[in-house]
Amino acid sequence: MKFLKAITISVLVAATATLSARSAAQDDTIGHVLGRLGYGARAGDIERVRAMGLEKYIELQLEPAKIDAQAVEARLASFETLGLSSSEMARRFYTPPQQRNQAAAPPQMTPPPGEPGQMAPPAGAQRQRTQANLPLLELSQQKLLRAVYSDRQLEEVLVDFWFNHFNVFAGKGQFARFYLTEYEREAIRPHVLGNFRDMLGETAKSPAMLWYLDNWMSAAPEAPQAPQARRGRSRRPGMAGRGNPMPQQPQQPARPARGLNENYGRELLELHTLGVDGGYTQKDVIEVARAFTGWTIEAPRRGGGDFQFNERIHDNGAKVVLGHTLPAGGGQRDGERVLDIVAAHPSTAKHIARKLARRFVSDTPPQALVDRAAKVFLDSGGDLKKVTRAIITSPEFMAEAARGAKVKTPFEFVVSALRATGAEVRNAGPLVQQLRTLGMPLYGAQPPTGYDDTAASWVNSGALINRMNFAVALVSNRLPGTRVAANRVEPGTIVAPGALSPATRGTVAKAADKPGQLALLLGSPEFQRK
Repeated sequence: MKFLKAITISVLVAATATLSARSAAQDDTIGHVLGRLGYGARAGDIERVRAMGLEKYIELQLEPAKIDAQAVEARLASFETLGLSSSEMARRFYTPPQQRNQAAAPPQMTPPPGEPGQMAPPAGAQRQRTQANLPLLELSQQKLLRAVYSDRQLEEVLVDFWFNHFNVFAGKGQFARFYLTEYEREAIRPHVLGNFRDMLGETAKSPAMLWYLDNWMSAAPEAPQAPQARRGRSRRPGMAGRGNPMPQQPQQPARPARGLNENYGRELLELHTLGVDGGYTQKDVIEVARAFTGWTIEAPRRGGGDFQFNERIHDNGAKVVLGHTLPAGGGQRDGERVLDIVAAHPSTAKHIARKLARRFVSDTPPQALVDRAAKVFLDSGGDLKKVTRAIITSPEFMAEAARGAKVKTPFEFVVSALRATGAEVRNAGPLVQQLRTLGMPLYGAQPPTGYDDTAASWVNSGALINRMNFAVALVSNRLPGTRVAANRVEPGTIVAPGALSPATRGTVAKAADKPGQLALLLGSPEFQRK
């Protein structure tokens, strides 16, 4: 009898251990999914997904309209600019140069208290600077708040991905910052799980893109007031180094000479669709640029804001793009036809599939996965929901090799830290400034390539020190507008205990208090990866 009881106890212990191991493995998989389809787990998220079922969770994320967003929208209700059109934005916040000059002079001569003899900055000029920066500040705060609090996590990741793919730099000239809100809201967000051709068309017609890549002033050589066409490689806009601060005051650019501008044509082929090795030539770049002459902005020097096709400056001659002939007299249809051609091109399918696989799987995604996703892209006519599903449900995505294979960008690091600690953000402005310090100002990527999504761009000793400094400031409540109840945070929410290396466990164990432990976990090598 004792022998049978011992056997029974032994079997129960083994079964319990097996179930425990299976549960841990399941939770590890859920944590991996939450860290890739979103910005990491909050307290209780793993349990909720386990109860729902992982497959159901993934499918629900692919249908964001079915997920309630009232809570996060309530957090954004006080932002006055998020619903404005680009033209309304410019009318309300753009100050013409002559008015700026009037506000700046003469300066107030009354010295500030305690500083005799110094002149105070002109109140009018300061007020105009604050007003000009408001749209970008509110747009940046909404991006961060949505990422932290929205349950539509995949949608937020994809908005970030596709904005970066169709990047526009907020510091370009005097109007880019006023165009970005409508650009993200109308050209990017509605299409991240829709059709690629639709999003491509919306970005091509957006005043933000037309302004950023200078297509608004591209004209046929024979157009009225147009000089001889410029050939060769056009200078890309805003090629200063990543992380350089954006200008605090909009600058008035010199009046450009009109002529053929190749910027948009080149980036459309090289970055937005076919990819750098996609099989196009310099001749194709010129022909594409010709097709988009006349795609401009209504009243651009007064802020404008609406797309306009100007027949008078369009090159109406015949064109040949990637072997396809565009007959003479095509007008606006020339540009639309080019978008049709490149959206359906096999090189575009491969380029988009590779970039999505790199975002979700690894810096060097398996070629077999890229090929399968590219086939889905072509077979579905660019259905991005189907392409995304093919990648995030693939064996390669779920494989052990993909776990922790990606390094978080500064934005991903900050958002995941806020989520893991259950931070309450009342004012996201200081957090936006923190991202500047970490080298990733929101909407501040100057080159058309956007921010890089691979480890090499974000892993260095200085960056890791800055991340640790952020972690200490966060858990010690030294970030204005953000509060963390450190004593209520479970360390396992930040990094699963089984994922910690012996070195990290030893370092964390030496911390004098709970906030110190949390800061070390947030700054650990394990938390930097996803």
